Amino acid sequence: MWDNATIMMLVEGTFVTLYMTVVSTLLAYILGLPMGIALVITAKDGLRPNKVIYKVLDIIVNIVRSIPFIILLIMVIPLTRVIVGQSYGPTATIVPLTLAAAPFIARMVESSLLEVDPGVIEAAQSMGANIWTIIWKVMLAESRTSLIVGATIALGTILGYSAMAGAVGGGGLGDIAIRYGYYRYQTDIMMVTVVLLVLLVQVLQIIGMKLSKKLDKRMK
Repeated sequence: MWDNATIMMLVEGTFVTLYMTVVSTLLAYILGLPMGIALVITAKDGLRPNKVIYKVLDIIVNIVRSIPFIILLIMVIPLTRVIVGQSYGPTATIVPLTLAAAPFIARMVESSLLEVDPGVIEAAQSMGANIWTIIWKVMLAESRTSLIVGATIALGTILGYSAMAGAVGGGGLGDIAIRYGYYRYQTDIMMVTVVLLVLLVQVLQIIGMKLSKKLDKRMK
């Protein structure tokens, strides 16, 4: 049972899972980071309060976050086909992973930015800094440690989502666990995939936490 083909399948599944996780996280941050910044800027006490924009973003984030990933995965199949030309496979799975993770990341970014000392922002304003300077050189710079911790959490969450995508042929370790562990009753293969998923999360978490601590020391 544990021949070269099986081992190579697990190795390939590990790299596919990393591919889906990393690419989805990057794309989710492209969507979620601006959303999180906008939520902070347009809030009641933000730099540019705008009740309409804040409410629209708040509702979108809350609705998407409320949809279980497995349901969202099925709901966006038509959109996935339009974007990548198919509804299954690792690349296709990136679409729902990105859509599911973006609102989650937006909330984490919002939380990180709200931790910035208001006095620092007021000092920048008093020196004539414009809104973009305050966002990039004050808010994001001051919250970078928290943002990296949030990115680490997001990676672990998205990796878990990618394993769930195996239920609909998403590929990766989740797909292997379901095909062999569930349909073929090969519990040993399923347990190995679980161990690999746990190890991946731990490695990503260790890297993220070490990076955040290193940046935190630079700030002191």
